[in-house]
Amino acid sequence: MTDYDVLRVFCGPDGGYGNELGVVRDGATVPGRGERQALAAKLGFSETVFVDDSERGVIDIYTPALRLPFAGHPCVGTGWLLDVPELVTPAGVVGVRLDGEFSWIEARAEWAPPRTLRRFASAAEVDALDVPPPGEWIYAWAWEDEAAGRVRARAFPGRGDGIDEDEATGAAALLLTDRLGRALNITQGAGSQILTAPQPHGWVEVGGRVHLER
Repeated sequence: MTDYDVLRVFCGPDGGYGNELGVVRDGATVPGRGERQALAAKLGFSETVFVDDSERGVIDIYTPALRLPFAGHPCVGTGWLLDVPELVTPAGVVGVRLDGEFSWIEARAEWAPPRTLRRFASAAEVDALDVPPPGEWIYAWAWEDEAAGRVRARAFPGRGDGIDEDEATGAAALLLTDRLGRALNITQGAGSQILTAPQPHGWVEVGGRVHLER
């Protein structure tokens, strides 16, 4: 069996929740795209990362069903794990910084896969949502406290690959931050926390806590 680490990314303040991430530190052990896709499907995490160069931060990201040029929670988690200043993804070079409690990435909204950002009138409406049928990637959100930038969100990938709801989604948080043009403190899923902040020239920072599961 291929060796891999399991992280939880975007954990809540008490260290709970977060979205699991598989990271194969030695990507050379799984060299082909078909093999990587098969392993990602077998592991069943919302994303699995293959590290092709740990010093330069070159990574390759897969969901159980497809390869992604960029994704938020895999970059936040892998940046923390490798402790490198940047990650090289097919979409572009992602800046990384660690400030102790939080791991941050800096990326661009146009790198994120398409998402439907669907606003609701209240956090209670978001909480009450059922999983929609497959077909559309939906990020459901509502203000908990608009003045403070606090958001309640849930994510429904709609891919039909076994991930009915994504516990914490950095790319969607990046898109929402870019659209609203302000820093956000997002509670997503059962209790994950994502922090964001727009930066000059179209960049957005996305950060959260990362724990090594195994």
